[in-house]
Amino acid sequence: MKCSSILASLICVLAGAPMALAQAAPNYTPPRTSWGAPDIQGFFSKASLTTMTRPETATGLIVSQEERDKLFNRNIYTRVAKEEASLSEAKLLTDANPDRAYNRFWMDPGADLGKIDGKYRSSWIVEPANGQIPYIKAPSNRRGLTADDEEYADRPSDNPEERGVGERCVYHGSGGPPLQNQMYNNVIQIVQSPTHVMILTEQIHEARIVNIGSTHGPAAVPKWGGDSIGHYEGNTLVVETTNVEPKQGGFISEKGKITERFSRANDGQLLYEYTIEDPTRYSQPWKAQMPLNVSEQPTYEYACHEGNYSMFNTLSGARAYEREGRKNGMRKEIFAGVAEAKE
Repeated sequence: MKCSSILASLICVLAGAPMALAQAAPNYTPPRTSWGAPDIQGFFSKASLTTMTRPETATGLIVSQEERDKLFNRNIYTRVAKEEASLSEAKLLTDANPDRAYNRFWMDPGADLGKIDGKYRSSWIVEPANGQIPYIKAPSNRRGLTADDEEYADRPSDNPEERGVGERCVYHGSGGPPLQNQMYNNVIQIVQSPTHVMILTEQIHEARIVNIGSTHGPAAVPKWGGDSIGHYEGNTLVVETTNVEPKQGGFISEKGKITERFSRANDGQLLYEYTIEDPTRYSQPWKAQMPLNVSEQPTYEYACHEGNYSMFNTLSGARAYEREGRKNGMRKEIFAGVAEAKE
């Protein structure tokens, strides 16, 4: 497969010393619900050019305006925007980027690096201090393929049921846990009741239900998004999630645990923090912080399965390969081409 370096980078986007947990603005009094819980309801955007792990070029967790400018200009979305700004509309609609899924117009990753306490962050990870995920064993993504790429590359294309759950619009995982910023559809909605909290993501409209004051269910029944129970500590909602459905992938296994904290930093922002503990995957627990900024827009429809042309094309391609005598051709040959383009 012939790919540009920009495309290869986009495919792989799937996404200093530790500092004390960020605090709410001085003298800020967070709102409370009618039943007395901290009110964290509303629409929020997690869009940002900051990534979960720290870029090699960043000097630390918090960066200056000058360093922010360098990270901003090196960001893949910034580079794509600059590249396409020089092209005419006719060129964009025809042969300007024949190998790219879609142009920058359709992407909505955010306009800047994320800020917490008014300071730019180079990564969401705050511990370990290097801003990297402390894997016990690095993922087997030879030549830089993501875990999802590897999963789909290994799957046959004989029928839809053999494809990945995200590809089939069963579960995407954008709602986590943990929540992650992405190429588009970064808005979430939080709704509270005295006994539950719902976290709805725009992408595929996945709704994670948090049971307040409850206990975990039986381990024999894994759940999409995991088994989430919550309680309030002062002005913070604390959510502990275990027993995730193994098929969903993500950052924790069915043996792992993630503890999330949601608190109002000010009227325009929630501070979202989480700690991941999974000794089957990581050499130590790791922590991250991310701002969830109040969104002026609600969540919009995400018609993942409307026509599902990509599924049709995948299966049609597999049938074509088979007619050529290449069994399950829509597999690693494709992703080998992506990897070669990266190199």
